[in-house]
Formats: sequence, C-alpha cells, structure tokens
Amino acid sequence: MNEGDKRALLRSSVREFPDFPSPGICFRDITPILKDPTAFSAAIDLFESYLRDHFPKIDLIAGLDSRGFLFGPALAQRFGIGFVLIRKKGKLPGPTECVSYSLEYGKAEIEIQVDAVDPGQKVVIIDDLLATGGTMAAACELLKRRNADIVACLVVIELSPLKGAEKLKSYPVHALLQYD
Repeated sequence: MNEGDKRALLRSSVREFPDFPSPGICFRDITPILKDPTAFSAAIDLFESYLRDHFPKIDLIAGLDSRGFLFGPALAQRFGIGFVLIRKKGKLPGPTECVSYSLEYGKAEIEIQVDAVDPGQKVVIIDDLLATGGTMAAACELLKRRNADIVACLVVIELSPLKGAEKLKSYPVHALLQYD
C-alpha cells in the first residue's frame, strides 16, 4: 500500500459525530483506526516514514495523555527507542515537572517525571489531535524546561481552522490528516 492509499484508509476510518460533545462541534473519532490493525499499522507507517525522511536522530517519543499513549509506544518500537509519558497532573509517581495552560473553559496542568528526559535528548511529541494547540504547546514548554531538543510534533488529525499549529511555530508539526 502506498502513502496515498494509507492516508485514504485512515480518512475512511475516522468517524464523524456531529454535535458532539456539544452543538456545532463535529467530533472526529479515531477508535476505528485502533480497531483495525491495517489502519493502525498505516498510521504508524506514515509517522515512521515522515520521521525517517526528516530527522536522522531521535532519542525518545513523548506521548500526550491519553491517546498519544496509543500511538507513541508502537512508533518508538519501530525506532528502537524509549517512550515517555506526559500526563495530567497528579497521575505520575515520584518527582515531576509541571506546567499550567489555558483551555477554552479554564486551566489544565500536565507533567512529566523529572528523570524521563535527559538534557539535549531529541524528542518527538505525539498525540491524536491538534485543535487549538494548547496542550501540545504546554508539552513543548514542559520538555524545554527539561532541556530537551524538540524535533517534531506529530498528530493523527489536525483541525486546521482552529489554528493550533500557529502556537507551535518553533517546531515542525506533522498531521496525517487535516480537516477544515
């Protein structure tokens, strides 16, 4: 299957739920990708191909809570590298570094264990969705505080009208699918 076929498979696997979780929102559901091993493999193949073509050295994959945890370990295994968690505050044991960020409806906090990333390590951040960019930008800030070298930000879906990539101008952002 070529790259175009893989993207078409992913796009056909994403389900749309209009007016969820509230009126006017079209929810893009990735669970069919996870259910179908061919579609899931296609997603990992596309991420791997992009990274190998653009970044010769990667030390770690960092996944955002929680769907980044689904794609990140499989991708890390393809490269023979480690995977680290960026979680909601209070979910990780031991010493952590935390950052707060704004949401449309309030504030949130994410954290990473202080020994998860060594200074200078080249890290790729992965999640399922890029909307307004708040969570991904907070993850970048968190890794910068740990003196990581952020190589790229990967997502399965980017909701382009919400302009989340604009918050991440300092980093390459790569989405497998974009929706207007």
